[in-house]
Amino acid sequence: MNGQIYHFPPDFLNLLVDTIPRLCKSRDDVLIFFYSAGVSNNFLADLSDRLQSERLQRKEKGISKYEIARTALVRLNDVGDTAIRERREIVRRVVEFNDFSRCWPNEQIAAQGFVAKVRDEVKFKDFFTRIQQKNESKLEAEREKRQQQEKERLELLHQKIQKRKDIRYELIALYQEADTKRRGKQLEIILNRLFESEGLLVRESFTITGEHKEGVIQQVDGAIEVNSYLYIVEMKWWKEKLGPPEVMQHMMRLFQRSDVRGIFISASGYTDAAIIDIQKALNQRIVTLFTLKELILLLEGENSFESLLKSKVEAIQLDGKLLYEV
Repeated sequence: MNGQIYHFPPDFLNLLVDTIPRLCKSRDDVLIFFYSAGVSNNFLADLSDRLQSERLQRKEKGISKYEIARTALVRLNDVGDTAIRERREIVRRVVEFNDFSRCWPNEQIAAQGFVAKVRDEVKFKDFFTRIQQKNESKLEAEREKRQQQEKERLELLHQKIQKRKDIRYELIALYQEADTKRRGKQLEIILNRLFESEGLLVRESFTITGEHKEGVIQQVDGAIEVNSYLYIVEMKWWKEKLGPPEVMQHMMRLFQRSDVRGIFISASGYTDAAIIDIQKALNQRIVTLFTLKELILLLEGENSFESLLKSKVEAIQLDGKLLYEV
């Protein structure tokens, strides 16, 4: 039996008041029942004194067994958890009572019936207590699961923020790199890490060789997928702005593939002539232009590369703006 049921509700308290006196032949026996259950004399002393006084006064009618039981039970109930052990023990003694020969003969059948009611009530309450405990355990498990998920989400968010900070720092540090070949290779690696951190990277840089031993005929800096569109990425870090020959080389790579879009990332910007050439080709392929500065600014905030790319594509499709800066 679970201890949670032993703050007696009125119906159960009344059932005990009807039962306990029937298990005891005398008023003294009722007091002994409570004393045996561990009830402190503090709860019973005045009741015991009243019995003694009534005997001395030879009162024919005094406090009844039922009044003693009710007074004791109400007092134990009123103190709450302080007397939970005593209340539990009282119920246990009633439920386990089986020697009805100790009751008055005319009370034995009634006593058996009331004890049976107490047993049924305890079983009923214990059943629902177990259900409540099971539900509470389930709710607690769900709460712990949500807390763990939130903890993991925050940890992943923290890792992502830290990774963006690291990538931004590394991009800025590249401005101090004097070796242009090494700088270009590092730029490629760092930007691939950016795409990978946002779940966009499909393939890192790769080369295409000829079928007839021509060697490497094409170098592709990488490919990403955004909103079900495949983008071929080209990255350049030149001293001067990129002109038509450089950007058109990338455009040709796009035209050699079906249903792909292009992303151009330049550290030095683009000439007006290069922009005009790309605009002429926009009716055939979507090509978005980025500067390295844009990506560094992006990494300072919370927006994603995907959202920036989406804004640029919408600017091209709706307004014809190729160099759109958010």
